[in-house]
Amino acid sequence: MAEAIRIIGIDPGLRHTGWGVVESLGNSLRFVASGTIKSDSKLDLASRLKQLYDGLEMVLHDYQPFEAAVENTFVNKDASATLKLGQARGIAMLAPARAGLRVGEYAPNAVKKTVIGVGHGDKKQILMMVKVLMPKATFDSDHAADALAIAICHAHHRTSPQWRLAAE
Repeated sequence: MAEAIRIIGIDPGLRHTGWGVVESLGNSLRFVASGTIKSDSKLDLASRLKQLYDGLEMVLHDYQPFEAAVENTFVNKDASATLKLGQARGIAMLAPARAGLRVGEYAPNAVKKTVIGVGHGDKKQILMMVKVLMPKATFDSDHAADALAIAICHAHHRTSPQWRLAAE
């Protein structure tokens, strides 16, 4: 009999990094937990990145996922903000990698297409569909809901040829 695969989805951000843990067994998904790690904006950048890393490390320890998925960074007009988001994304990839997990990366449009059926949609649609797909899911922020959507996306694509090739 197949065993459930525990997946953590991570929505990286310097101020708020969302995380969501699901279990996938075949076509079935089960909500495990979600939350938001916050950094103190009064601290220097290195200290804020450490807060994110420490928070993710604790979540990984507490929930013991088998695989991780992180949303790709999109480029915006503010180069400084994009750079900071990229650094937070680096932490979001480093923490699970250091824990020995394979890390999948998904474009925001791929996550939306998987969860709501189209590549462009708003936060409300993602929140609604996460609740439809996992009625027992709870989340303390839009970031946590997005992280659950990333985990759902990974659950649907983890057996794809691209994922298998990247994992080898």
